[in-house]
Amino acid sequence: MAKLMNARSGGLALLALVMAVSPLGFTNAYYYDVAVGALFNAMICVGLNLLIGYGGQISLGHGAFFALGAYASAIGTSRWGLPPLAALGGGAVLVGLLAFVLARPILRLKGHYLAMATLGIGMIIYIVLKTEAQWTGGPDGMGVDPLALGGFVLATDRHWYWLAAMLLLVVVWLALNLVESPVGRALRAGHGAQIGAEVVGVDTSHYKVLMFVVSAVVASMVGSLFAHKNGFITPDIAGFHRSIELVTMVVLGGMASIYGSVLGAVLLTLLPQVLAGFDDYEAMIFGAIMMGTMIFLPKGLLPSLITQIRKRAGGRS
Repeated sequence: MAKLMNARSGGLALLALVMAVSPLGFTNAYYYDVAVGALFNAMICVGLNLLIGYGGQISLGHGAFFALGAYASAIGTSRWGLPPLAALGGGAVLVGLLAFVLARPILRLKGHYLAMATLGIGMIIYIVLKTEAQWTGGPDGMGVDPLALGGFVLATDRHWYWLAAMLLLVVVWLALNLVESPVGRALRAGHGAQIGAEVVGVDTSHYKVLMFVVSAVVASMVGSLFAHKNGFITPDIAGFHRSIELVTMVVLGGMASIYGSVLGAVLLTLLPQVLAGFDDYEAMIFGAIMMGTMIFLPKGLLPSLITQIRKRAGGRS
């Protein structure tokens, strides 16, 4: 237990240190903007990994929950005059209730059936956002008021960076505690040996539903922050590609790895920016990197690297 606590606190300290020193290399607002996007993605992926990596339930519809949170804040603040935090909280509650209602029937499915069901949810929400123009502005989108916290308006990318960094630390800390709690142990038991877990009285479906709701709420809250930061949103943020991108980040970083989720999200957010100078070869290089990673690091970046380090350390000793 002491080793676990040291590893957990050490990981959080390292993450905090990296985020604290990273702005030293940011020369203009563009770097802050990309970094905020990476931190937003990291928060969503941490929540999504609880469902996919620890619960064994794939979801191809989390981009829709992200969009619902964004539109909840946009409609709540711009059309109903709600305070930003009230709109954000209200959107999270509504998304959580929706996820709970959907989870019971959907999570009874497995494999590609589950993937198709969650994909269908995402498509339905995308169509609703696109067609209900009187509420959402339709394909043209809608504006969103700035985020104000206690009279202080977050007006610069620097402000958003530090807010996102603090929130990521909180999300990672909560996820680590959840994984090591009785809930997390029951979730892992249901993933590794569902029949055995049910035989000893573990209600595996209950914990899977719980993780589905938790991951959806995290995506909703990040969507709200995204909407306030950008000041304008369109239904495209609920598109199929957004959900696939999030799942890819989780798989690349390492399933059942909280810090792997952060690493995968950051890398896949930064990589397109790095490859932008290769013009027509960007997609080819990106695909080759992804393919090579899955071939040589099949467990994901962070778990595979940790395994290799431990093997070398064991060989030297």
